[in-house]
Amino acid sequence: MKRSLKSRHIQLMALGGTIGTGLFLGSGQAIHSAGPAILLAYIITGIICFWIMRALGELLMSDLNYRSFVDAIRVYLGPRVSFITGWAYWACWIALAMAEITAIGMYFQLWLPHVPQWIPGLLTLIVLLCINLITVSAFGELQFWFALIKILAIALLVLVGVGMMLVSFKSTSGYVASPENLFNNGGFFAAGAKGFILSFQMVVFAFVGIEMVGMTAAEAENPRHVIPRAINAIPFQILLFYVAALAVIMCIYPWDRLAPSKSPFVMVFNDIGLRGAASLINFVVVTAAASACNSSLYTTGRMLAELTSTSHRPGIRLVSKLSRNSVPALAVIISAGVIAIAAVLNLIMPGGVFTVISSIATTSFLFIWATIIVTHLRYLQSNPPERSFKVPGAPYTDYLVLTFLAFVLVVLCLDKQTLGALIFTLIWFAILAVASLSQPRKQK
Repeated sequence: MKRSLKSRHIQLMALGGTIGTGLFLGSGQAIHSAGPAILLAYIITGIICFWIMRALGELLMSDLNYRSFVDAIRVYLGPRVSFITGWAYWACWIALAMAEITAIGMYFQLWLPHVPQWIPGLLTLIVLLCINLITVSAFGELQFWFALIKILAIALLVLVGVGMMLVSFKSTSGYVASPENLFNNGGFFAAGAKGFILSFQMVVFAFVGIEMVGMTAAEAENPRHVIPRAINAIPFQILLFYVAALAVIMCIYPWDRLAPSKSPFVMVFNDIGLRGAASLINFVVVTAAASACNSSLYTTGRMLAELTSTSHRPGIRLVSKLSRNSVPALAVIISAGVIAIAAVLNLIMPGGVFTVISSIATTSFLFIWATIIVTHLRYLQSNPPERSFKVPGAPYTDYLVLTFLAFVLVVLCLDKQTLGALIFTLIWFAILAVASLSQPRKQK
C-alpha cells in the first residue's frame, strides 16, 4: 500500500467517521432518555475514549511495521484472538455503514417524502464505492471535505444558537432560547438516574469509530508524527463538537419536545420557523452520514484484505490483492455488497433498522475496545525496553477503561431491545471463536 494519507486526512477521517448518525440522529434518542444530563454522559465517555486512544497509539508506535492494531493483538494475544477481533471489527463497520445508509434514507424524507427510504442510501453507497476504488488519496481528499463541511456546520450552528440566546429568540411555538432550558422541564437530571444510565448505550455508539486511526498505520505518510497527533486531538475534538452542539440545541428548544426518532438538529430549525436553515442542516447531516459510510468502506476493505492475506487458500488470498492503484479493490467491493443488505432491510422494516443495527454495533465495539486495552496491558507486562508515546497513568487507566466497558455491558442488559442485540453479538462471537480454532494457538 502507498503512504499517501496526510495528517489532515487522518485527523478528519476519524473525526468524519465518528461524527455521523450518532450525533445527528442518535442524539435524539439519547436526549429523550437522559434529558440535559446527557451532556455529562458524553463528557464521561469522551474521557474514557481518550484513554482507549492513547493505549492504541502506544501499541502502534511500538512497531511501525504494524498494518493495523490487529497486528499488535496477534503479537500479544495470539492469532486466534486477532482472528476473532479482526472479523468482529469488520462486521462492526459493516453494521455502522448499514446504519449510515439507513440514516441517509431517513434524512431524504424531508426533501423527497414519497421516495422509498432504501433508494437514496443505496445510490450513495454506489457513488462512494466508485470513489474508494480510485486511490487512497482520492478517498482521503473526499473524506477531508466531507468532514470539513460537518465541522464548519456544527461551529456555525453553535454560533447561531448563542446568538439566539443573546437576543432571547422566541420560536413560533412560543419557546424562548435560553440556557435556563437546561434546568427547566424537570431539572438537569430530569429523567432520573435510570434515564441517565440507560443513555450510555447511544452515547457510546456516538464514539464508535475513533479507533479507525489504527487502520491507517500502513498508509500514513509520516506515521510517527501523524498518528500521535491525531490520537491526542480526536477524542477532545469529538467531545467538544458533541457537547457544544447538543448544549445549544437544548438551550434553544425544550429537550422534552424533541422526538427520539428524528434528527434534533433538523427538527429544531424546522420548528422555530427557519425552514431554509432546516434544509441546510439536513444537507449537512446527509453529508455527515455519507462521510461515516465512506470511512466504513475504507475500514472494512482494508480489514478484509488483511484478514484474507494470511489464508492458505489461493482463492481467498485473491481478496487481498491490490489493484494498480494500490487499493484492495475486491475487498472493498465485497464489503460494499454486504453493506447493501441494509437497503433490503429498509425495504422490509424501515422503522426499526437504525436502532437494531446501532445496538449491535455498540455491543460489538465494547469487545473490540476491551481487546485493545487487554493487548496494551499484555504489552506493558512484556517490559518493553523503550516506550514511545507512553499512556499517562497506565496500567491503572487501562483498568478504569475495562470497568467502564463492563458498566456499559450491564446497561445493555437493562433494555429488552439492547439485550437482544447483546445476545446476537455473543452468538456471533461464539461462531468466530469456533472458526478461530483453525488458526495456530501462538504467533509464529
